[in-house]
Amino acid sequence: MTHAERLAALEEVASEVRSCTRCRLHETRTRAVPGEGNPDTEVVFVGEGPGQNEDRQGRPFVGRAGDLLVKFLATLRWRRDEVFITNIVKCRPPENRDPEPDEIAACAPYLQRQLEILDPALVVTLGRHSLGRFMPGSRISQAHGTVRPVDPATGASNALVFAMYHPAAALRTPDIERTSYDDVASIPAALLESRARRTPVAAATPSAAAATTTAAATTTAAAVALAAPPSDVEPDATLF
Repeated sequence: MTHAERLAALEEVASEVRSCTRCRLHETRTRAVPGEGNPDTEVVFVGEGPGQNEDRQGRPFVGRAGDLLVKFLATLRWRRDEVFITNIVKCRPPENRDPEPDEIAACAPYLQRQLEILDPALVVTLGRHSLGRFMPGSRISQAHGTVRPVDPATGASNALVFAMYHPAAALRTPDIERTSYDDVASIPAALLESRARRTPVAAATPSAAAATTTAAATTTAAAVALAAPPSDVEPDATLF
């Protein structure tokens, strides 16, 4: 797809989400929250569901958890408008309760279509409900910071998934916040691994393989730089 085609396809999904009545969550929402970001991105972050601020604004991760997510991204010198951010369910569960299985199932086709359109190299799960979609049966305490192939049935046909705690959990627990900064630092390496899987060197001609190897080395160096926090952005649990 071209940029314009992806943009139009994502907006079509968003329009359907905004008028969706597939589950009970539409009865109590203020605004649905389809997701937002760069249609050309390689990285998609998937959270659990909208909170109060997201429900009011119709945008994902705009409260305190969103502020922390932006801080995480800043340690990689990434901005939120360079990635795509969405959730497992697109409407706020009342009182921020956990989404029910039937609500997750009702929203699943929207997320699947978004992933089919974006074709990301890396899906970053935020929290246990997102983890359950992409790493079924895994426990967040054991899976965080790890990577594995994504089931193509999710819509991401050729991607890796990287597990993280939800930023809201990091806000509540300083140890989880510190762990999350460590996990974020591994995201560039996971992205490089996925790029290598998506473009096998073995299929290239000798000259092309040499060029690919050189490019990979350059990209690796860039990823190392991405993983190093800027001097003015330091992990600090006392800020929250």
